[in-house]
Amino acid sequence: MSKSNSAIDRDSESDRNREHASDNASDHESDRRDQGVLECTDCLDPADAFALVGNEVRLSILEALWAAEESPVSFSELRREVGMRDSAQFNYHLQKLVGHFVTQQGDGYVFKHAGEKVVRSVIAGSFNEHPSIEPFDVTGACFACDGPLAATYEDERLAIDCRACGQGHGEYAFPPGGLADRTRAEIADAFDQRVRHLHCLAADGVCPECSGRMETRIVEEDDCCLGVSLRVDHECRQCAHTLCSAAGLRLLDHSEVVTFHRERGVSLDDRPYWTLPWCVSDEFTRLVDRDPSRLEVRIPLAGDELRVTMDDELAVVETHETSPSSD
Repeated sequence: MSKSNSAIDRDSESDRNREHASDNASDHESDRRDQGVLECTDCLDPADAFALVGNEVRLSILEALWAAEESPVSFSELRREVGMRDSAQFNYHLQKLVGHFVTQQGDGYVFKHAGEKVVRSVIAGSFNEHPSIEPFDVTGACFACDGPLAATYEDERLAIDCRACGQGHGEYAFPPGGLADRTRAEIADAFDQRVRHLHCLAADGVCPECSGRMETRIVEEDDCCLGVSLRVDHECRQCAHTLCSAAGLRLLDHSEVVTFHRERGVSLDDRPYWTLPWCVSDEFTRLVDRDPSRLEVRIPLAGDELRVTMDDELAVVETHETSPSSD
């Protein structure tokens, strides 16, 4: 028995629908492969994300979670800490955060990473503070003229410069929260530790901002806030965050460099990076090869010298102790 025309038309339509669905599935699979690790099925637009936390009650909820001694935190405890009597209204604001900034676990609530980042940003002062402090003296002398050094804070960046000749000894981001409840000496120490940490992460290929993949390259040019013509640049593939430094800064925690100093009575942990000329100047650094790039950093101390060779990713490939007089 033959099919009617209407039945044939329905079959043809079904075939076209299946083909269309198959094409859509293929397109979706292709899109999914293209997105890779950045695929997100329930992501907020950045503007929507800021709108969600741009509310005093919701920020108070996040701050209450941050301050809690135990986790998860119950609904009633959160509401009590926030100080909101209207349970329904409080629940409305809480549910706006759930899924994006907060996760419900059993009868309580805990942070998601994004929620912690919001509170940390508020604590750091990145969103709501614009402090300024007068320049202050710091430990050490200028490697160029032996003049006194001073720290200057402006636009959330701290710079170490020579008061006599103006030579720069490093300028890096320093969140406003780092100034709170610290003496000038403690601010300088915190800045030193932060710079070491950020550049160690970057040189190891991890972005200090988003944990994305950091790429490292050796740059030869004179236009640099560091005042060096040979430097190292780090840039994140994911968020485009950048850091630059003299090549020697990478070596502060290298075991052979640490040992070289310790054997001569110097603890690198106790020496701010800006007091070490090979960390802030390119005078002790030379490019020994370009294809692939290799750098040599000379570290003089107590009449001896440690020479460290690094590849284009700043991995140490060779160290050699020598005396300058033997060259």
